Amino acid sequence: MSRFDWLSEYLARLEDDHILVRTGSATRLAPAHFLTLDAEDWSRAGRIARAFGCRFAGLWGDPGEDRISVYACLEHEKDYLVLATRVPLSQPVLASLTPSFPGAARLERHMQDLCGLTCLEHPDARRWTRHQAWPETSFPLRSDFPAAGHSTRRTPADADYPFVRVQGSGVYEIPVGPVHAGIIEPGHFRFQAVGEQVLRLEERLGYVHKGIEKLAAGRNPAALARLAGRVSGDSTVAHAWAACQAMEHAALCTVPPRAVKLRALVCERERIANHLGDIGAICNDVGFSFAHVQCARLREHWQRRSHALFGHRFMMDLVTPGGVARDLPADAPDRLRVDHTALRKSIEPLFDVIEDHPSLDDRLLGTGRLSVEDARDLGCTGYVGKASGQGFDARRDNPYPPYDELAVEAPLETDGDVAARVRVRMAEVRESLMLMDHLLDALPDGDIITPLLTPPAGSMGMGFIDGWRGEVLAFVRFAEGGRIARYFPRDPSWFTWPALERLIHGNIVPDFPVCNKSVNASYSGHDL
Repeated sequence: MSRFDWLSEYLARLEDDHILVRTGSATRLAPAHFLTLDAEDWSRAGRIARAFGCRFAGLWGDPGEDRISVYACLEHEKDYLVLATRVPLSQPVLASLTPSFPGAARLERHMQDLCGLTCLEHPDARRWTRHQAWPETSFPLRSDFPAAGHSTRRTPADADYPFVRVQGSGVYEIPVGPVHAGIIEPGHFRFQAVGEQVLRLEERLGYVHKGIEKLAAGRNPAALARLAGRVSGDSTVAHAWAACQAMEHAALCTVPPRAVKLRALVCERERIANHLGDIGAICNDVGFSFAHVQCARLREHWQRRSHALFGHRFMMDLVTPGGVARDLPADAPDRLRVDHTALRKSIEPLFDVIEDHPSLDDRLLGTGRLSVEDARDLGCTGYVGKASGQGFDARRDNPYPPYDELAVEAPLETDGDVAARVRVRMAEVRESLMLMDHLLDALPDGDIITPLLTPPAGSMGMGFIDGWRGEVLAFVRFAEGGRIARYFPRDPSWFTWPALERLIHGNIVPDFPVCNKSVNASYSGHDL
């Protein structure tokens, strides 16, 4: 079924259910299809979309002077649809999509805290993002809220969050965090357990809320790209690329061929660096330090090369509107090919050991199993989704330049355990090495950047990039003079954090670290 056939059928289903589709000139939110609904039909559209087999991909609000525009992004049959509706600020109430799409739960709570829109029939009305930092009657994304906030006092401790409690004989509670012993960011985990078996895990995140969405308003495109690269530092390329792609779609900007290939090259480098680090850390969490040391060594060499060629170990601020900020030296392709060959030679015996070692098998096989159904319900992508039967990969399934010229093989597993997530990562490292060789072979001469023309006020665009954690989404709306009116980034972690709560059920408490590391959701990417 083509991308347009499924949309036609979707519209036919809406009409069959007597949902009123508001007609208008906007039928695209590049590169997604765009459909505006009446607010009273919002939840019914969600139910139909779920029955139709759509995957939930994101939700955000965009407050205006007298109304809040609400958007929900869905994916089906390798194509995207953005549903939109408006609710008046005088009565900011809208039916929840969470009963149809469980992955919408935290995004709706985030929207409620920042935009002041109440989601009716939401199963969890507790605050999520606010953390005592502003009054319950204030909403930071509205125009009357200053970026610096209203108070200069220290934010009170979030000590009274009403965690759910499990009652029963022998049940005890283990609070962990939000400050941890390592250098990781803060997050609170509340376990309910009997003996060593975990009955329930509840997360409390948001401790590193940075106000990214508020800070974006009023910036120029180049400044937005720099901000996007700091949504989650280990995904700086993916987030900056998604934001730039959204701006370029809104401005009808065509990026030079050399620049798009360089973007893909550094995005694959980002994927390999993080997968190497996590594969080693997973092994270290179960006492197999040999793999940790070897992966750390390989990652360090990889990142030093990134610094030498691209000016930064994490390649920050390289992707910029209209292209890239830095070109490769003339001899760099040959040096990179040598690096790729050396890494292949190093990882194959190491990956063979990791994939078939009795002590690792004993700890990883069957541990932290995320079912296919749970992964589908939550909308998981990336290595978490692929290990649990969700094969979507935007590079292959909704290809953007230059992946529309490449044959991308995405690994797929169904076991859903820690071992499967490790296997997916190893397969992605191998695939990325192959893709980078193809990119270097086809790297054209030419410009690395083109001017981004100022789009009319109100112009909107979407960005969809397959980062190393999975699908990264970005929405951009322009204001007058080419300034940014609204920016929303959706990291894959919005869906993989809830997945961690589900996959830990029935596991023992000592296995939580390895389960957590195998998911490795981003605190910063979630805590906007």
